[in-house]
Amino acid sequence: MGGGIKSYPADKIYQEVAFIAYYMHWPHDQIMSMEHRDRRRWCEEISQINRRLNDEPENMFDVFNKKR
Repeated sequence: MGGGIKSYPADKIYQEVAFIAYYMHWPHDQIMSMEHRDRRRWCEEISQINRRLNDEPENMFDVFNKKR
């Protein structure tokens, strides 16, 4: 079995791009040119803003979105 680079699932990329485009109104090409890590970070930041605006309590079990 060869070790290759695993690609990121296309449906996840579409979700990230749609999410950022919806909230930030950035063009598709700009979002797609981002590194995956940067796209995920923007998704996390936008989600945190939405939670604060909606007065949602912080989920203490959400280990991926804990403040650094």
